[in-house]
Amino acid sequence: MADPGYIVDGVLTDGEAWIGIATTTLGAATATVTFTSTDDGQVGDFSQYMDLVVIAYVASDRAATGDMVTTWLNGDTTTSNYSYQTMVGDGRPAVEATSATTGGRGMDTRRCAAASSTNIFTAIVMNFFDVNSGKHKSAVATMANDIDSAVEDSYAGMAASTWKSQAPITSIQFGMNTGPNVAAGSKFSLFGVLPRMVA
Repeated sequence: MADPGYIVDGVLTDGEAWIGIATTTLGAATATVTFTSTDDGQVGDFSQYMDLVVIAYVASDRAATGDMVTTWLNGDTTTSNYSYQTMVGDGRPAVEATSATTGGRGMDTRRCAAASSTNIFTAIVMNFFDVNSGKHKSAVATMANDIDSAVEDSYAGMAASTWKSQAPITSIQFGMNTGPNVAAGSKFSLFGVLPRMVA
């Protein structure tokens, strides 16, 4: 039996919609950050949640002004299993829109700052929908950063992605496209969204 926040002393209550599952702040650069379901019927068990939300502040340790965040589900790094569409702006007149049926970055979260841009972290909010459904999994990511030294690498935008699998989401892995590492100081917080159980 799962242990969601709306069960108090065995009685259904109208509790918080979001439940904090895990948070990690990197003390040193690392290749990947992974959240994995505990599969134990407790707060960390993804099976009880309708949606998952990740709020992150991310930088790459790449010695350049920008990088891309990769997001892989259930350890699946087969690019043909992902597709995405993005729309970003960097202050210039044209808005950049891209799409692909093969997502080389998995669930695309677009650009982030690099360590050479001191203390500039990209804010990312990523919503994973219907994580236990028997359909392909979808996600929407919104992001923004301000890299003062290079306007073309300062972005605000969003991405919609699909993982072409009917399996429930049991792990979410973040890394850098070029990297090699996620920079120290990056922070990732995972929340579970509960279904409404009471009128």
